[in-house]
Amino acid sequence: MTIYTSLSGLQAAQTDLSVISHNLANVSTNGFKKSRSEFADVIASSVSAKPGSAIGSGVLVKNNRQLFTQGNLIQSQSSLDLAISGDGFFAVKPQLDSVGTNFTRNGAFLVDADRYVVDAQGGHLQVHPADGSGAVVTGSLGAAQSLRLPATSGTAAATQNVSLTATLPGGAAVPSVAAFDRFDPASYNNSTQTTIFDAEGNPRTLTNYFRRETVGAAGAPSNWSVFSFVGDQPLTVNGAASATLAFDATGALTAPTAPITFDSFTPTGSPNAQVVSLGFGTGTAQRAQPFDISARSQDGTAVGLIQGVTVDAKGLVRASFSNGDTQTLGQVVLASFTNPGGLRQLGDSSWSVTGLSGEPVIGAAGANGFGDLLSGTIERSNVDTTEELVALIAAQRNFQANAQALETDNQVIQTLFNIQ
Repeated sequence: MTIYTSLSGLQAAQTDLSVISHNLANVSTNGFKKSRSEFADVIASSVSAKPGSAIGSGVLVKNNRQLFTQGNLIQSQSSLDLAISGDGFFAVKPQLDSVGTNFTRNGAFLVDADRYVVDAQGGHLQVHPADGSGAVVTGSLGAAQSLRLPATSGTAAATQNVSLTATLPGGAAVPSVAAFDRFDPASYNNSTQTTIFDAEGNPRTLTNYFRRETVGAAGAPSNWSVFSFVGDQPLTVNGAASATLAFDATGALTAPTAPITFDSFTPTGSPNAQVVSLGFGTGTAQRAQPFDISARSQDGTAVGLIQGVTVDAKGLVRASFSNGDTQTLGQVVLASFTNPGGLRQLGDSSWSVTGLSGEPVIGAAGANGFGDLLSGTIERSNVDTTEELVALIAAQRNFQANAQALETDNQVIQTLFNIQ
């Protein structure tokens, strides 16, 4: 009956309205891909029927096809906001131990409490791993790893040698206070501070206080005492509280001729003892100039703390650390499909593989068939609001037309019932 033909038209128009409404609802959803309803006519025919006399039986929804065109790209302030300029999907595992992998175009990634790079739903971004030399090892999706940012880099080393190149003022007077007291500036002439490291890589402050002890006649030799502290701990030299610097009549350093080695000490809060030597560079002298440290060095190293992450156009992820180290953590995995329209929608701008989509082809940004990766960029929805509103009006008209046809069918039936 024609009533069922009109009903199929109403149902098809209702489906079209729902799809368009879904598109409009997600106009601001990152990585969202709009859909389009595709319809097919229904023809009831038989072998004996004349081709020219076939009458249609309505319409059916053939497919809700997703359109994977590029969405608009907008800039952001996070280096972990990623967008693919071209073809490809990010590979994301819902859980660390998940067997299956989901795929998304929404590259708004962040770092979770365990330092894994995840999406808003907690899915773990997959990368091709890097070996010890920093070279990326590409392979299958099964060989990919969840991207995790290391907290530190390098190995701590305690400071053993400190070197200073100092200029001591030849016109300085012997302090008026007889005994050295680091809390009394009148008991010493000058001081300098150097950052050193304990065995755990913790920074410590080495402070050296310079006190003039003798002032001879013009052009005569003179001596200075050096008192040293690490934090609040005094350092001793063979049990003595200070070391002596001797200068000749020309101001040249004559003693010590080798670095000053302090007695072993254990920094406060550290379980390990430490021995530090203090050497004075070749340029150390007594001059008619103000106090100055022209060169300073120490050989300790701290464990580097992560300071930043960058992702380049090829998807290489690199981390930088406070000690100057850089590490290549991997390369972002991209996947492509022969028929992306066959992917199963999971919501949250994610898809999974089906028999219609084909198996994923795995690669990296910039490779053949894959787009470049943009860091600090987000791909928005590919929904065109104006286009969808026009389609909405057309779908509404289709619904009204089929409703009118249904009403006409109803009137015909009513007329038949009223025949006496």
